[in-house]
This record gives sequence, C-alpha cells and structure tokens, in this order.
Amino acid sequence: MPGKVHVQSNINGEDTDFLCEPRQSLLEVLRDVLSLTGTKEGCNDGNCGACTVIMDGRIVDSCCVLGVEAQGKQLTTIEGIASADGLHPIQQAFLENASLQCGICTPGFIVAVKALLDREPKPTEQRVRHWLAGNLCRCTGYDKIVRAVLDASEKIQASPR
Repeated sequence: MPGKVHVQSNINGEDTDFLCEPRQSLLEVLRDVLSLTGTKEGCNDGNCGACTVIMDGRIVDSCCVLGVEAQGKQLTTIEGIASADGLHPIQQAFLENASLQCGICTPGFIVAVKALLDREPKPTEQRVRHWLAGNLCRCTGYDKIVRAVLDASEKIQASPR
C-alpha cells in the first residue's frame, strides 16, 4: 500500500501543505483533510458541478481531480470567494435574487460564476447559460441563477476599483 504524499498548494490565497493518499480526490482532501467543507459532494462523477473549484484559473470538478494533482497549483474554493469585508457581489446577488434553496449546488455555481466574471466581466445571458451548463440545480431552476449572475456583473462593473 503506497504511503501518503506531501502536497504544497496555494488555497484561497494561503500557502498550504497537506498529506493525502495518491487515490484521494481533491474533493476528499478539501473536505476531509483540510476541513474546507463548503465544497459539496453531489454526484462524485463530474456531472453536477457541486464540487467546482478554480485551479490555476480554470474551473474543475474536484471529485474528478486527484489531491496530488494540486501540487504547486493555485486553488480557490467557495471559502475563498468572500473577503473579510463581507460577501462577494456574486454571493450578495445570489441572496438578493433568491437564487438558492437547499444549498448543495450553490457553492459550485458561485465558484463557476467567479471564474466566468474574472474572465468575462460582462457576459451575455446566453454565455452565462452556456458557462453554467455543467452545474445542476434540482431545486431553484436556472432563471434566478442567471439573473443573479447578470446582476453581479453589473454590480462589479459599477463598483469603484
């Protein structure tokens, strides 16, 4: 049986070292080793997006990435979206637009939206829908989520830099 592997990453802006088994998914490492439980397990096979994180600027399903693959990477989880000053405008827009219910999918949606708005500050509705196609919601429906993304985009554009 192989031993644990030492991995060094930057997670949510902090240099982080952890030990994980070579077979452990990044999702398992985040939740069980690092106690970052905001990232949710939905399907555990890459189909629902509940476990979405940003790895080196790209969204990934953390259930489909091995923890050892985080070596030397920059990761952002849902815990890294808000600041000490309060909620990120994306999170605020999700609240104001009633874009969440049970909460299982919400962290994955918010992380995916963050990656989109970092890349494309003013996406069209069609682009938002296409970008979020890998995230599934079984409770709310997508119109409120899309409205929240467009609202967040406007708020971010209007805020002083």
